[in-house]
Amino acid sequence: MSPALWGALLGGSFGLGVVLVLQRRLAARRTPIDLRVLPYLRDLPQLGAVRSTTPETSALVGVFGPFLRGAADLVERVLGGSASIRRRLERADLELSVHDFRVQQVVWGLSAFALAAVPSLLISLRAPDRAVPLLIFCLAALATGVLVRENRLTAQVAARERRILEEFPTVAELLALSVAAGESPVAALDRVVRRTRGALTSDLGRVLADVRTGVPVTHAFDALASRTGVPAVARFAEGLAIAVERGTPLSEVLHAQAADVREVGKRALIEAGGRKEIGMMVPVVFLVLPVTVVFAFWPGLVGLRLVS
Repeated sequence: MSPALWGALLGGSFGLGVVLVLQRRLAARRTPIDLRVLPYLRDLPQLGAVRSTTPETSALVGVFGPFLRGAADLVERVLGGSASIRRRLERADLELSVHDFRVQQVVWGLSAFALAAVPSLLISLRAPDRAVPLLIFCLAALATGVLVRENRLTAQVAARERRILEEFPTVAELLALSVAAGESPVAALDRVVRRTRGALTSDLGRVLADVRTGVPVTHAFDALASRTGVPAVARFAEGLAIAVERGTPLSEVLHAQAADVREVGKRALIEAGGRKEIGMMVPVVFLVLPVTVVFAFWPGLVGLRLVS
């Protein structure tokens, strides 16, 4: 190969490398489309992540999926109350449909049935005449597992609403301070949602996501008032919607609502203390008082026996 051809080859390779480096440099300086769109979508629910955690093509779902779905439909026909379940799922902030919850009830019931069936089978092998009562016991365990999952959902709703009541005064005060500083209700809501974490913040994040997708502010707060199970939060959302619609001062409304919730919390604490007082009397009456009486009268009783 001649020196000229070698030079052309080396020069072309060097020029191609320079072009690739410059092209990559320009591409790195350009802001990706996802980074430009993400600030406007960060409050929306991540449906893709939820779907990716429950793949429909797994082997277990393929084998047991039809049976579980049929059993879930049977539980729905027997128990009913899909509207109540849907309402409680929204209040508990669970990313589940009513059918998914029914499937979970079936799984809990089958787990309870399996736990009861193992010892029952061992007992029935030794005593065949007890097979029918043990079968009834296993079916009762199945029904108990189904009902326990629903009871667990109610407990989840109650626990989340307690957290919301605990967080509400602080969040309301932060919103009042932001509005008093001159921010609009949406900007104040965005600041509070970005700075706080909790159950109430999640609900306010849904309101902010609705507002950013084009829903009017008053309608978004009305939706929050309709789906929440906490009366204080419902009054808070309705008050904000009315204040935004009529232009009344928001900071005074928020401060007043925070003060009302604190007073409600104080009254609940006093009532709980009154109920605990009665519970504290049980060990005093049935444990401490008898021991005190025994210590007081036992030496005299022993002395009388010695004298007699």
